[in-house]
Amino acid sequence: MININEEYINQLAPNQSAVTNGWGLVKKNKFVKLNISEDGTIIFGECSGSGSSNYNTSADFIKPESPVFRCSCPSRQFPCKHALGLMYAYVSGKSFEKAEVPQDILEKREKIEKKEQKKKEKEQEQPEPKKVNVSALKKKIKTQVEGLEILEKLICSIVQNGLGTINKKTVALLEDQAKQLGNYYLSGPQAALREFIYLFSEDENHEKVYTHASDLLSRLYALCKKGKEHLLKKLESGDLAPDSSSSIEESLGYTWQLNELKNQGFVKNDIELIQLAFTSFTSIPRGEYVDNGIWFNLISGEVYNTYNFRPFKAVKYIREDDSVSKVLMIKELYTYPTTDLNCRVRWENNDMRDACLEDFLKIRSFAKESFSEAVKLIKNQIKNPLSDKSPVMLLRFSRFGMVDDEFVIEDQAGQRLVLEKPENEYLPEGINILKLLKPQMLKDQVMLLRFWHDMDKRRLIAAPLSLITDNRIIRLGF
Repeated sequence: MININEEYINQLAPNQSAVTNGWGLVKKNKFVKLNISEDGTIIFGECSGSGSSNYNTSADFIKPESPVFRCSCPSRQFPCKHALGLMYAYVSGKSFEKAEVPQDILEKREKIEKKEQKKKEKEQEQPEPKKVNVSALKKKIKTQVEGLEILEKLICSIVQNGLGTINKKTVALLEDQAKQLGNYYLSGPQAALREFIYLFSEDENHEKVYTHASDLLSRLYALCKKGKEHLLKKLESGDLAPDSSSSIEESLGYTWQLNELKNQGFVKNDIELIQLAFTSFTSIPRGEYVDNGIWFNLISGEVYNTYNFRPFKAVKYIREDDSVSKVLMIKELYTYPTTDLNCRVRWENNDMRDACLEDFLKIRSFAKESFSEAVKLIKNQIKNPLSDKSPVMLLRFSRFGMVDDEFVIEDQAGQRLVLEKPENEYLPEGINILKLLKPQMLKDQVMLLRFWHDMDKRRLIAAPLSLITDNRIIRLGF
């Protein structure tokens, strides 16, 4: 039998609209045929649609770790709403009649098997060294250096003239400069510059954004300095391969391929992850939606980030991430080069199991006991201009309450952290949910917090994301 559930199907859906449309087909009884193979490895059926003939759709689980979805509809979404609806019909208990697998599906199965066999044979062969066009790579790096020099002059000009002189004409010139950075293979600095420009794009009092703007300029200047130093060192040494000792390559705009990460040793095997928090937000300066998951490694105790970037122009064709309550069992977990506290990770396939009490106790066992120790680690990261400015960490606290009109948590040593939601940030009001919980639920607990340095108030801010008790994860927002 095929072992799937609704949450598994939701994960496969490209977006929430596809989930709604898939369920809509089931509720409106659009499936005129529902079949399952004799061996229980594939479900297939016919669904009435807008065309003159029914759509033939199937979900093939002959290899449960990598299911194959097929449909005769013209949709470019994958899986389409018909394949999703077929699976929703299955998990909702609809009657599936046993039938022989259609010949066209059997032929496609055979093609896939042959393709996989060739792939295995090729992997067993001695791989030929990948040819690198050294001259082209050197030319690209020199172009990047040139682009960083232009950006550095631009930043110095902004600083010399002062933020108060930025007007609509200046913004238009900066936008033109940002476009040109794409010609210098600098998508990272380009995105940061666009974020800076966006602060001044509204007809509001610009003084409100000066602190944030100054921080972005510092980051851009550091990226120019360290980026040039890194690239010139590569040219001088002759070692033009991407550097995996830090996140500088990604900061400049390099996109790591999974095979590169694997060859560099950035892969962990047989890992179990549980999601601690999930947020989706819109980044207008970058022109994309961002899905951010926070995950806990049940083997090592590390806290990871996942990012799913969905450009506005291609949002229909990129699967939207969602919150997950089950434990994911992952054969190969790819980690990105970084020196930050929360590494970015990716994976291709996973199995799932229900979370148990042992999992929650494991999470709690890795929480930091001392606030002073945690704050030291956080500050060490934040002071690096190229590091993630909003790291997350698990902390154990003994008490939660209000002091001088501020909500605080306190550790066993009596040290306190103020809980606050930063202005203009995408995080939900987690404090409001904490206030609704019973007092006994807020004693000797573990909390997942996201940290910022508020430059205006000159202090560290801790925003609550989740509460981890002995038997569950309470997410403090949606």
